[in-house]
Formats: sequence, structure tokens, C-alpha cells
Amino acid sequence: MGIERLSYGDEVFEYEVIVRRDLTNKVQIHVHPNGLIQVDKPDGANESDVKKAIRKRARWIKTQVDIVRDMRAHALPREYVSGETHFYLGRRYRLKIEQSSSPLSSTKLLAGRIVVEVPNPNVDRVRGVLRRWYKERAADYLGRRLEIVASDMRWVDETPHLRLTTMKRQWGNCSPNGEITLNPALVKAPRDCIDYVLTHELCHLREHHHGLEFYQLLASRLPNWKAVKSKLDSMAELLLV
Repeated sequence: MGIERLSYGDEVFEYEVIVRRDLTNKVQIHVHPNGLIQVDKPDGANESDVKKAIRKRARWIKTQVDIVRDMRAHALPREYVSGETHFYLGRRYRLKIEQSSSPLSSTKLLAGRIVVEVPNPNVDRVRGVLRRWYKERAADYLGRRLEIVASDMRWVDETPHLRLTTMKRQWGNCSPNGEITLNPALVKAPRDCIDYVLTHELCHLREHHHGLEFYQLLASRLPNWKAVKSKLDSMAELLLV
């Protein structure tokens, strides 16, 4: 169905409708951390079903969008200069930029700081070096946590293949063939938030939808998942920049 519009009061919100063949129950609505509104509809649902669901939850949608706007208003764009705050595993670190005497660049954690050494410390170079470091850390740490979390789930025969991809809307997803994709920015989050995302995606290996059975399974593995998800959502604007 593509991009549609919702009028509520004096505002007009755009939302994207996605047909989900794995969705067998009602229309589901998500407001992502970047403010985008996504509406998942079962294959058999028609346009009137979608509009009815949107109208019914219009007030909730506006509230969630307002929360996102407020968080984004306080999230300053990164300048990649010394003294700036960056996150790793839920902790804040001060960025320290040092000019390297060699042509090679390096990044390391040192005494509460993320130290980046580059031969030419301009913004683009520092950003690139730091992003590569986060992706390397994500491959190592998220891979190890995935193996640990998966080992405790009886329906998982072997640890799924992990792929890292920068995503604007999601922390992760699970493909129909069982491959798990994670946003490398997830390594900036606290461990309980990381484990929530991993648990969520691993539950999709058994329940390939967001229906009642899926959430029952998720709750059986992580009873406080709603609180952890809320915590992660509240940090999204700080972690995804």
C-alpha cells in the first residue's frame, strides 16, 4: 500500500503500510525511534481495516511521535571532536582524538575514554575510523552474546548466522531462512537491552510473526521485556547518531 497520511488535530502524519504474510491476526502499528510510523497488515486485511486501526490508535500515535520529537530535540549531532560523549555497552565515554605519526589509524578504550589515533584528524576520517571500530566490536561482542542466549533456547539447534547491517529503523531482524541481522549500533546499548533484542529475534525462529504466541514465548524467556524495550527506545536517539 505504500505511504499513507493520517490527520489528527492540526497535524498530518505519514505512515508506511507493509503487507506481512506471516501476520495472521490484527493490524499492528509501530512508531520507530526515528519517528517513522510503520503499519503491518495481514495479507488478507483490506484498506478499511488499516484505516480503522489507525483512527482507533491516532491519539497513541501522536503521543509516541511527540516523545520521539522531544528526545530528538535534545540529541545533538555528532561532531567527532575531543570531549564529545559516545557510548559503548551502555557506558558513556569521552572521545579523545590524537594525531598519529604513522599512516595507520587505531581506536582503543583507555581510562574512560575512546581514543582515536588518525594521521589526518578531520571529521570524516574520525567518523569512519570510529564506525569501523564499533562494527568490529559488534561482530565480536554481539556474536558471543548471541551464542550464549541461543544456547538456552531448546528450539535453536545451532547458533544462527549473524549479519551486521546499519539500519535506520530497526535494531535487528530475523529472515525466513533463520539468519539474524543486527544493527552494529546495538553494541552501544546496555547488555540487558542487547539480550532483549537477541531474545526477540531468536524467538522468531519458532514464531515467525508478532502474534499472541510470539509475545507469550518472548515473555516466557524475558518476563520484563517491556521495561527493557522501553529503556532501549528511550536511548535510541543517543545511540543511533
